[in-house]
Amino acid sequence: MSQTSSAVPGADEGARHVAEALDDTDERILAALSEDGRMSMRSLAEQLHISRANAYARVERLRTRGVIRGFRADIDPVAAGMGTSAYVTLNVDQADWRDVRRQLEELPGVAHIALVGGEFDVVLLVRARDNADLRHVVLDRIQGFKGVTSTRTLLVFEEPSPKSPGLWHRPDVGARDGQRDR
Repeated sequence: MSQTSSAVPGADEGARHVAEALDDTDERILAALSEDGRMSMRSLAEQLHISRANAYARVERLRTRGVIRGFRADIDPVAAGMGTSAYVTLNVDQADWRDVRRQLEELPGVAHIALVGGEFDVVLLVRARDNADLRHVVLDRIQGFKGVTSTRTLLVFEEPSPKSPGLWHRPDVGARDGQRDR
């Protein structure tokens, strides 16, 4: 059985495929790197009680498989001058969704794109300097895309940060033999 997921013939290039399940050590690596993506391999190995060679090999395998997509700075959008955020939902002519997606991927201010099922076809997270900038992105740019039939904008008033760093938060990171690090 292959370690990597293979593309389905004829599938869209943006489609995602479910990969093999991760083992406990891989999940602990993801949790640790979600907390601190800049930690050294030595620190990672020490925290997880594995060898440095094992840590290097596992991180490289996770990168090669596409599980770890990269290491990025966690930027506060407000502190960086993007004080207005909104979720924008789109309805799209089905024949045009690939072109609309490509245009959205290149549009400045679009922080997240999700193709969804249900009442809407697309949900976007848009960051803008202010309401006028948001208005320009939504009304002048997005609504001008061929294939976009309607939009709905939900202004974000506050974005509290989750207490955990995300999906891979594990309270037992670094635990050994059932004991948690303190």
